[in-house]
Amino acid sequence: YRDLHTFELQAPTRLIEWARGNRVCVAGYGQSDGNEILQLIPPPTLLTKETQGLCPERDFKVECGGFSERPVYSLKYVPDTSLLVTSGPPDSSLQVWQVSAEDSDVIKSVSTIATENGTGQSWAKIATISTRAPWVLHGSRLDRVQITEVESRKNVYTAASRGSEELSGLAFLDCNTLLLCCATGLLCLADIRQPQSLVEAMSVPSAPCSEQWCMGTRHGAQGLEPSSQPVARVSSRGLLTLTDLRKTSEFLALAKARVPSPGSGVEFLCTSWAPALEGYLAISGFDGTVHVYDTQSWDSSGREAEPIFIHEGHAFGEAGGSGDSPLVTVHTWHLQKPRTLFSAASDGSVHVWDWVQPCEKC
Repeated sequence: YRDLHTFELQAPTRLIEWARGNRVCVAGYGQSDGNEILQLIPPPTLLTKETQGLCPERDFKVECGGFSERPVYSLKYVPDTSLLVTSGPPDSSLQVWQVSAEDSDVIKSVSTIATENGTGQSWAKIATISTRAPWVLHGSRLDRVQITEVESRKNVYTAASRGSEELSGLAFLDCNTLLLCCATGLLCLADIRQPQSLVEAMSVPSAPCSEQWCMGTRHGAQGLEPSSQPVARVSSRGLLTLTDLRKTSEFLALAKARVPSPGSGVEFLCTSWAPALEGYLAISGFDGTVHVYDTQSWDSSGREAEPIFIHEGHAFGEAGGSGDSPLVTVHTWHLQKPRTLFSAASDGSVHVWDWVQPCEKC
């Protein structure tokens, strides 16, 4: 490691989301009332070039916080605002939060976005954008996807219904184009200018019905079409696929990660592209580790991929009440520092870490 900083919460932690001013938001997903939502100021050393080594756990500073009466399974900051949107059991409704001004340290609940026939539905996956107005894209199943204006709670788009498959993720590719990923691995493209269009992208390699998938999209470089950026998918068995949405008839690459057998942590699968490194991908949710890969040498052979770095810090945390080792529940990349990642685990630990790039001459 070049740097490793830790912070401990009182409950299992599922979320890490970037907010304004290089802040990060985290939230708990315990089943009891009073799940924390915190906005943290990351360690100041992240803004310097000096190597600081292992630092005390309270290098993070709590700037403001609040409590949710329900578990927080998804949290997104609404760009260019001071609002957060969260979702979690027992239904698919959304909660909107106001991050208080500088003279207050409270994150307060300001409204609820109810969904039609939301009762009995699983919790909603969410994505946000503020290109036209503060919008939230949300849904738990393929036939329950819609866009809502956050402040007015007005529905501005409902996707065409082609099935009721459970969603594992969704994303804005741009202000007009949406990408939906089903738990089965199926990708669907939608254009909000054509409400009845829902285009199925490439399916996944033949796999057991019980296999679950999640996706990771990459923000395009300036001047590039979002659809030109590859979409990564990872399965609960560790299969990895890269897909070009402009040519869905074939895979860009297939690979296999060396992961343990899938277990109760399938719901925490996470894959993400590095925003400041070409071709770098991270996966987590199988155990207490985060694997980082350089995909630029991958092909369509499906052979086992060798990670260039494995973060094992959470694996050495305290075991939970069941005696199991902590499970990484989410990770995300620093927006500007190329090799810096944040990760959170089921024991309430939050890590930010930066690995040393191997010498290319070695």
